[in-house]
Amino acid sequence: MAASPPNPVPVAYQGGAGAVPVWLNKGDNAWQMISATLVGLQSVPGLVILYGSIVKKKWAVNSAFMALYAFAAVVICWVTWAYRMSFGEELLPFWGRAGPALGQKFLIKQAALPKTAHYYSNGELETAEATPWYPMATMVWFQCVFAGITVILLGGSVLGRMNFKAWMMFVPLWLTFSYTVGAFSLWGGGFLFHWGVMDYSGGYVIHLSSGIAGFTTAFWVGPRLKRDRERFPPNNVLLMLAGAGLLWMGWAGFNGGDPYAANIDSSMAVLNTNICAATSLLVWTWLDVIFFNKPSVIGAVQGMITGLVCITPGAGLVQGWAAIAMGVMSGSVPWFSMMILDKRWKLFSSIDDTLGVFHTHAVAGLLGGMLTGLFAEPELCALFLPVTNSRGGVYGGSGGVQLGKQLVGGLFIIGWNLVVTSIICIAIGLLIPLRMPEKELLIGDDAVHGEEAYALWGDGEKYDFTKHEGYSEDTSNLHPNPSIGATQVV
Repeated sequence: MAASPPNPVPVAYQGGAGAVPVWLNKGDNAWQMISATLVGLQSVPGLVILYGSIVKKKWAVNSAFMALYAFAAVVICWVTWAYRMSFGEELLPFWGRAGPALGQKFLIKQAALPKTAHYYSNGELETAEATPWYPMATMVWFQCVFAGITVILLGGSVLGRMNFKAWMMFVPLWLTFSYTVGAFSLWGGGFLFHWGVMDYSGGYVIHLSSGIAGFTTAFWVGPRLKRDRERFPPNNVLLMLAGAGLLWMGWAGFNGGDPYAANIDSSMAVLNTNICAATSLLVWTWLDVIFFNKPSVIGAVQGMITGLVCITPGAGLVQGWAAIAMGVMSGSVPWFSMMILDKRWKLFSSIDDTLGVFHTHAVAGLLGGMLTGLFAEPELCALFLPVTNSRGGVYGGSGGVQLGKQLVGGLFIIGWNLVVTSIICIAIGLLIPLRMPEKELLIGDDAVHGEEAYALWGDGEKYDFTKHEGYSEDTSNLHPNPSIGATQVV
């Protein structure tokens, strides 16, 4: 009788070798992959649904497709060159060296962020290099979905008029020359990371950058048609709420995954995220009722988003009471900038920011970064930050200095995005118009894509007799001059 093979269990399930090396923590790896999936769901389908339903009916397809295309484009650019520019070896104090993240030897080894080792001024090691207990493939994908959602958020500023072909060029250029700089500077081991600027999960890297870049892009692209800008109702409020719900619940992965482990800090981050978002939604709604006598559903969604954005830079660094305080601020300060200043300040009224991304992400992101510098609790900081003895301003000691660091970090992100986004838009504009032609602006989806969101018979779809019962070759009763485009009728 033949002897049994020495290792009857497949390599994938053998501990200590092959697919289960000794450094792999299956719990951390599972949570990180789940977190990445949750963040991915925020974009696809979350923001795809939200964008497709919060805009006017004639822009539903175009808006949703801008989000879908951006996500796909970012994935390919990320693994081809952008990941290492964000988390690889240093090229400049604010930028990593480009390179692919595709090879087996790179992706199956233990995850490591090579420039995150932090040293005291005398050269002694203060905090070791970040080496999570899962493979590089997990880290690459987790960071990829963050990059993807950033570009999609930016796109919210230019819905309803940006040339889709220009958008196809814009996405890889902005990812390469803007996002990677912020990511490396604050997360990947750049100068702001080592200086001790706090950005737990992207208040600056993602939200402040997308808000400023979106506002800048809106300036260069130009406004929507006057009729669109004056009246731009959602085409489906219930679907808008579904997209918003995916965004909110997906934020558990957004903030809960950033300790790079399934630890107590990730639990704090998830709880604080929901506390702040709920508080902000309530405050925004109360303000709508007090000043406009109507509780707005769109306003509630905006308040939810500003709460999620505001808590992001400090999600795992602040206590629960601070999360409530941040929710009150995030429900009121962006509300004031959007509902009051936006209508009174000429700069805001002259630049057409379709979804108000400047207010919901730039204002809320900078606010969250500053409040993190105020409320960051020392013990929680020690669980996550590379600079020991970090603390917020209310805790005394070096806390006052932290507020200055937060301000400088925010100003760097603002300045870089203003300049680089402008250069990108000008460069693209030399090759192709940034704004759609007037004909496409008048018609919308049907002219741009040849598709409509609600292509029902009699309301968008050309009537094809071969696809319906009662088909007849008799065409004598057909309209002599059938309409085309968005005005198709039977």
